[in-house]
Amino acid sequence: MNERCPVCDLKFEREEGYFLGAMYISYGLALIFIIGLAGLLCVLMHWSIQKSVISAVLLFLPAAPLIALFSRVLWVYLDQAMILHHTLELQISPLEL
Repeated sequence: MNERCPVCDLKFEREEGYFLGAMYISYGLALIFIIGLAGLLCVLMHWSIQKSVISAVLLFLPAAPLIALFSRVLWVYLDQAMILHHTLELQISPLEL
């Protein structure tokens, strides 16, 4: 991961524990992915729910690192949106925070 954004110079490295919220996002995305895939396998392949869920988890494993990275990006965007909302609400410069 880059230390800073090449476009806006946003510092990606945060304090310890900053990306804890990204774990919750990753967990939610993983659940959506696995449940959706298991449902598709169950309906399309006419498999039992147990076989569908196990297959969905196995098919999810290669995508797990990408989802974890994506959730970190979403967490940074959410944080920046909240900072922007806060600064607009208070009418202060983001650099003053």
